[in-house]
Amino acid sequence: MTPAPNEREILYAKTDGVARITINRPEVHNAVTDKHLELMCECFRDADADAAIGVVVLTGAGDRAFSSGGDVGWEKQGGAKAVFQGGGPDVHRAMRECLKPVIAAVKGWAIGLGNHLAYSADITIAADNAVFGQVGPRVASPADGWNVAYLTHIVGAKKAREMWYMCRRYDAHEAERMGLVNKVVPLAELDAEVDRWSEELLAVSPTCLRILKASFEASFDPIRQPLGSMQRLIAPSFIGSSEQLEGASAFLEKRKPNFRGTSPE
Repeated sequence: MTPAPNEREILYAKTDGVARITINRPEVHNAVTDKHLELMCECFRDADADAAIGVVVLTGAGDRAFSSGGDVGWEKQGGAKAVFQGGGPDVHRAMRECLKPVIAAVKGWAIGLGNHLAYSADITIAADNAVFGQVGPRVASPADGWNVAYLTHIVGAKKAREMWYMCRRYDAHEAERMGLVNKVVPLAELDAEVDRWSEELLAVSPTCLRILKASFEASFDPIRQPLGSMQRLIAPSFIGSSEQLEGASAFLEKRKPNFRGTSPE
């Protein structure tokens, strides 16, 4: 079942193997509240369960912001209390547990929650007007646990602490040099670049991608998901399946594989 939009503030569409989640609140730089986070979680879960989907793209409406993070007005009214205390929607876990590659397509501001949504994605592609940074200590908006520590795996411990402690801003090209993003392109070319990366991902074995993502995530969270054979856990019948044999046959026949319509069992 496709999640319903919340007054059109979270848009969700699935086309040609790609699920696209769009934060549609450009009037507040795509800031979000708990109800938006819950809808995003539903979208990630839906995409993960849909065998026709091979890639998820997360983006923000308009050119000015990917997301400016949590809605400060909502936080001031106490709305974020449940989220911070662990009782609210965990969009980061939903993104990680969605075993399809997630591409963050970033235009404009990616601040606070917007920044860690961008760096939590499997791949981050930024327009040249993108700006990344944290704001929590500056506005007394706490973050903790995995959301914070994961950045050390992306840019290293020293740079991660600088970003979180100092609340500095980093433009798209500096973010690329830091390893915060995979690719920077002119704003007008962002959608086309995301489509190119999506097409490349759709052309490879979807089960292998699921196994790879599960392996990466297990290494970052070994207590909850001990690292072992992800292939045996996720797709125990994969070896000898039509999907696996298509990859081998295409290689031997010197042609591009066509995994659509194959099965991992």
